Amino acid sequence: IRTLTWWRKWAKRDWAIAAVGFTIILFALTLLFDSRNPDLNSTDDLVPLTFLHRAKATGAFCLDGSLPAYHFQKGFGSGSNSWVLHIEGGGWCNSIESCNYRKRTALGSSNYMDQLVQFSGILSRHPSQNPDFYNWNKVKIRYCDGASLAGHPESEFKNGTKLFFRGQLIWEAFTDELLSLGLSNAKQALLSGCSAGGLATLIHCDDFRDHLPKDATVKCLADAGFFLDEPDILGQRTMRAFYHDVVQLQGTAKSLHKNCVGRMEPSKCFFPQEIVKNVRTPLFIVNPAYDFWQIQHILVPDASDPHG
Repeated sequence: IRTLTWWRKWAKRDWAIAAVGFTIILFALTLLFDSRNPDLNSTDDLVPLTFLHRAKATGAFCLDGSLPAYHFQKGFGSGSNSWVLHIEGGGWCNSIESCNYRKRTALGSSNYMDQLVQFSGILSRHPSQNPDFYNWNKVKIRYCDGASLAGHPESEFKNGTKLFFRGQLIWEAFTDELLSLGLSNAKQALLSGCSAGGLATLIHCDDFRDHLPKDATVKCLADAGFFLDEPDILGQRTMRAFYHDVVQLQGTAKSLHKNCVGRMEPSKCFFPQEIVKNVRTPLFIVNPAYDFWQIQHILVPDASDPHG
């Protein structure tokens, strides 16, 4: 009994000393582990920005007219003929004002994009972090059109407003470039995206599959991209109104499934719950049970609490 109850006699000071000692030991072990694994701290994880120069010929421009860009890390070994693409997220612009603001940031212009980015998570090259895809060809597609790579130039303003709605052309230019880099010989391929990039993944999933060899294993993954068509706490369809503005402004209906657009208002077809009904390619949906962005922007938007 004494050996089981000795800890009850410790004073608060004893516990504090023990806690500090344990923390120091744990920190030392972490440093020792990192020092024995130099790859985890390697600058090789920094992948340079590549501009999509061939996009100029097709007019596939970011919102401000700059060239789209991506980051590419070549696969090796058993992953030489396998590809994972990840489309960056970052919301949407639904008005001239918001798109003009956006074109002065990395989400609307490649002029502001980081020249080097660290590949981590599903793009990591470390087997311990990314056992399934670490040696695949990995691509991070930068997001610079503000409409989930679905805008069309026919919707651009002819009154001197310098905004380029070229999302669909950007997607097509990326596809052509990556096919020329070896994607056309892929044995396995995963198209993924987060947030607005997850929505882009849903929109373009089948097109991605159609460009690859018939015997290739192709799947799509939308991470936190399943946005809800639900009323907010005042009963207003805030998100539906927002998507309506995006679809009208950038003409995204042409990138959505014809069956859906023919049956209902195109802005409703911008919601994943309608898109997935027509997706033929195997699809994974990942979404947090507690999605703070959707709570703050769909269920309890700023407009529902004007006094803050």
